[in-house]
Amino acid sequence: MAITITININDTDEKVLLNDIADIDAWAQEAITGKVNNCWKRMKNDWTTKLMDDESFTDPIPSNKADFVTLVTARDDYQNRSERDAADAAARDVSAP
Repeated sequence: MAITITININDTDEKVLLNDIADIDAWAQEAITGKVNNCWKRMKNDWTTKLMDDESFTDPIPSNKADFVTLVTARDDYQNRSERDAADAAARDVSAP
């Protein structure tokens, strides 16, 4: 799944951005690239540790990003951010008096 993101910026905000940014589109692309890189670092670090600590996991850990992400997201214990937030909220609701 690949997504296309459209950002609507009104005329006033465009002028504000152009005060400091020469190319808004390039800046937005770079901001997304930076966020992806940070999320990848966290995912790789978190899941490498989880895989190494999982005694039932005996396969090699993939060394390339695509294979690593495919492995991790196919696991039964994988939850994306929305799923983790929902599980946390449900746990809080259950534990509330």
